[in-house]
Amino acid sequence: MNKRKTILSASVLFFMASNAYAQTDSTRVSNVEEVVVLGSRNGARSKIDSPVPVDVFNLKQESLVLPQTNISAILNSVAPSFTSTIQTNADGTDHLDPAQLRGLGPDQVLVLVNGKRRHTSALVNVNGSPGRGTVGTDLNAIPSFAIQKIEVLRDGAAAQYGSDAIAGVINLALKNDTGKLGGQVSYGGNLTPTANDHTGDFDGQTIQVDLNYGNKIGKKGGFYNLTWASTFRNPTSRAGTESGAIYNAYNAIEQRALNNGVNLSSLYSNINNTANTQQIIDNIHQYSQQVNYFSQEFQNQIQNANTITTLQGLLAANVTDQELSYRGLNRKDFNMQVGQSKLNNHQFFANIEMPISDTWKVYTFGGFSLRNGTSGGFYRRPNQSRTFTGIYPNGYLPEIGTNILDLSLAAGIKGKWNGWNIDLSNTFGQNSFDYTINNTGNTSLRFASPNEFDAGGLKFSQNTVNLDFSKNYDVLEGFNAAFGAEHRFENFLITAGEEASYTAYDIYGNPQTASTPNSIKPTDFFGNLLPGGSQVFGGFRPANAVDKNRQSVAGYVDLEMNFTNWLLVNAAARYENYSDFGSTFNYKIASRVKLADNFNFRFAGSTGFRAPSIHQIYYNVTSTLFSDGVLKEVGTFSNDSQIAHLLGIPKLKEETSKSASVGFTYKIPSANLTFTADGFFTRIDNRIILTGQFPRSVAPELFDQSGVNSAQFFTNGIDTETKGLDVVVSHHARFSEAKLDNNFAINLNRTKRVGDIHSSGALQAANLENVYFSEASRIYLEEAVPKVKASLSHSFTWKDATFYLRNTYFGKVTSPDIIDANGDGVVSLNEHQTITDKIITDVSVAYKLTDNLSITLGANNLFDIYPTKNLTASTNNDQFIYSRSTSQFGLNGRYVFSRLNFSF
Repeated sequence: MNKRKTILSASVLFFMASNAYAQTDSTRVSNVEEVVVLGSRNGARSKIDSPVPVDVFNLKQESLVLPQTNISAILNSVAPSFTSTIQTNADGTDHLDPAQLRGLGPDQVLVLVNGKRRHTSALVNVNGSPGRGTVGTDLNAIPSFAIQKIEVLRDGAAAQYGSDAIAGVINLALKNDTGKLGGQVSYGGNLTPTANDHTGDFDGQTIQVDLNYGNKIGKKGGFYNLTWASTFRNPTSRAGTESGAIYNAYNAIEQRALNNGVNLSSLYSNINNTANTQQIIDNIHQYSQQVNYFSQEFQNQIQNANTITTLQGLLAANVTDQELSYRGLNRKDFNMQVGQSKLNNHQFFANIEMPISDTWKVYTFGGFSLRNGTSGGFYRRPNQSRTFTGIYPNGYLPEIGTNILDLSLAAGIKGKWNGWNIDLSNTFGQNSFDYTINNTGNTSLRFASPNEFDAGGLKFSQNTVNLDFSKNYDVLEGFNAAFGAEHRFENFLITAGEEASYTAYDIYGNPQTASTPNSIKPTDFFGNLLPGGSQVFGGFRPANAVDKNRQSVAGYVDLEMNFTNWLLVNAAARYENYSDFGSTFNYKIASRVKLADNFNFRFAGSTGFRAPSIHQIYYNVTSTLFSDGVLKEVGTFSNDSQIAHLLGIPKLKEETSKSASVGFTYKIPSANLTFTADGFFTRIDNRIILTGQFPRSVAPELFDQSGVNSAQFFTNGIDTETKGLDVVVSHHARFSEAKLDNNFAINLNRTKRVGDIHSSGALQAANLENVYFSEASRIYLEEAVPKVKASLSHSFTWKDATFYLRNTYFGKVTSPDIIDANGDGVVSLNEHQTITDKIITDVSVAYKLTDNLSITLGANNLFDIYPTKNLTASTNNDQFIYSRSTSQFGLNGRYVFSRLNFSF
């Protein structure tokens, strides 16, 4: 801790001293202004003259020294208003990092590539992690090495760009370099004593290869730029050591029988309906005598037990430690895979532009990403009915395999006609998640169960046609008029898995129905029914399968007037009509007032909207989730289902918002210092949430027909308000043989529910409002993302060496688990664990070996900082040492890396 404080203090002093030095150095070279295109359709302008706050991150220049290599991780480190971390034990979300801006949801951030709308992921985040219930854009489907710069507009912009832009807009500008081949090869891993597996203190090894090549097309400015990236990432292990019961006395006897060639599970399929009762009892009597750690008294009780019922009462006894010793195993062998998932990722991206005349050019860009991931579920222990010990006498760790294919292609033509800038484009995107469940079983099939299942998948497709016009008029100090239209078509597809992935079977191998008597349903020795479907992730059923379309049409007008050289006003309006819920009209007005040559005042106000994603409207599935300390079959039902109708849950409609921001920019040219500060406010009405889990008692027959223990739904449940402040301070200095960049940024934000919960009379009468908008949902919304986040970074280049240092402060967050946090023996609804604030230090050094070759060495999280440890009640038998539901910066610890960079 003292070392970290020393580094941070030195960093602050360095920032202050470098500013003072820069003011007196006569050899300083003026820094080129960063320009932005977001927030206005009047072309590029410097970011301090923008009427709305925009951050610019030049990846092309900074990739040499940045410790992170994917877009989400880069933004999480350099942009305090942005939050994204790797998830664990959250099904498909393990392979897609939910991204949030200004504390709002992942689906309230619009992502553009080269200014064109990017499609969202097919995945619906229904598990316990930040952004629960949302559908976000997979930023990591685009290789960061293909990106020239990233612009982050921190302001509501739905009136300009359409749905999803309530929190802001992220624009990824692709490289257009020509005449060179560039690349990098990175290798690193987590060097931390906290790793709890059999590989020592170094895990999560990652190899990444990036290549970029560009060349000219013709002699009029045409070009093509191509990028290939491959990543091979190993998992990390951050589970504790399994501390719960693993084996019971029956498991011990069963193992002794197996040693003698007898599989006790083969003697019965339903313990309550077997002709082999005496044979089973005799075998237990015989092989129990070989368990040498049973006391003589216990042996006598077993030998004197002559009914299955009596033996069931005796043999449930916990014998874990003795049986582990007998089998030569230890408790770590039963750990879950907690940490980052295994991942292989291959990506290709292209950016191409070709003039067809002096004023017109055609362009295309896009690519593909193929990601294969493997993540672990909850360990199925041998003493659980979810484990068929006839095949798995030591239980098993089921794995969720995901094949994620992301495709995109944009093409268009742009140019000038009679002074108008015209751009006609078509942008297509598709994202699919296909699930293969490995090392698992359909327990109800017993010996006939395969260990691998095709569980089906999700696919989302989007096609967007845009026609945009803009023209600048020489009126007053400049007037720009822009207008355009958009048509968007979307399709959401759920494909059913193979029958065994979702079906429970009877003892004769026939699918169970509502009329199947319990006497022919498979059970374990203790009479517990054996569940069906692939364990850890039950496949999508034919009843879940959907193939739904929708479309929208929109028109917008965007006007910008420089009334004088000190007053700029921007106004925009947008009308949009959706085929599935109707129309919406939104507007925005923004202004920048130049109070002095280097001092600007700016403000903006807007209305906005977010259409419910087509996924949220039609998604339905049954999943095995860890809830209230136990594994449950939880059904997510669409709003047109019979259960939703029973509870009075209405069809989804759009979220609507009102946003306002006010701030200033101040520049001191003599010191190369720039200050910006912006306060913001966003009110969202009819915000879409994923409800809590309604119990079976709500509708027992319907729940039983669906094979679930509880049910959840998407609904326009609440209204929220978000308030905050962004401050950015930048300093740049150039010397004869050196250059120095210092940046400080801080984001303060607070989101809270306001007003009443939008629930039906049926829910109020049944006292189920606390399920409709649960306490866990409140925490995810209000307290699971840091309310304070700040970064202080320095980059110093001297001759052939570049040094990089960044400290990032992550404010405290709250775990959604409801536990006895204060230790008084009473669990209160509002009692949660606080995960305290932390400072993470990243450092790297790059050295230019030749004109074409350089090497970078560094460390993320240099001091190996971890989040606050979970209290025992939240650890699930010491498996989740750190919260899996919320994390400011992940739980992998120190990451060390080396990177070879080349350019020819």
